[in-house]
Amino acid sequence: MSTRTVRWLDADEERAWRALRRMMIAIQTRTAHDLAEIGLSEPDYEVLSTLSERPGHTATLREQAAKMGWSRSRLSRHATRMEERGLVRREPDPDDGRGCYLVLTEHGLRTLEDAAPAHLESVRRHVIDRLSPADLSALEAIAAKLEEPPTP
Repeated sequence: MSTRTVRWLDADEERAWRALRRMMIAIQTRTAHDLAEIGLSEPDYEVLSTLSERPGHTATLREQAAKMGWSRSRLSRHATRMEERGLVRREPDPDDGRGCYLVLTEHGLRTLEDAAPAHLESVRRHVIDRLSPADLSALEAIAAKLEEPPTP
């Protein structure tokens, strides 16, 4: 049995934690629903938008998986489905015999360009337009704190 002392959440901490969870789930559910209406999943959009911002519209599978917090094998399976739809293609990575590059296709770029206005409207409707400039600044500051791993 562990001798570590459990630091239970007090009432304020519990309310804040549950509010954060509800917010993350609500936003993700709503924006995912809106993307699904235009034929994309959140991971599809993440891959397409990331590749569109990269030089040559390409990234290694390893880089993209790290950005998404996914394993390489999970992203590889997803990339296979995206390849079947003509959104991306793979090219060998000469520096990593087991790795590959994901490359945004012309069809993938057009799909992203067509989807971006609807996605941005969804983000505005579910988040941006509901918050004041001060709220947005606070949200950005909080997100920056939570993105970094905790210190031991």
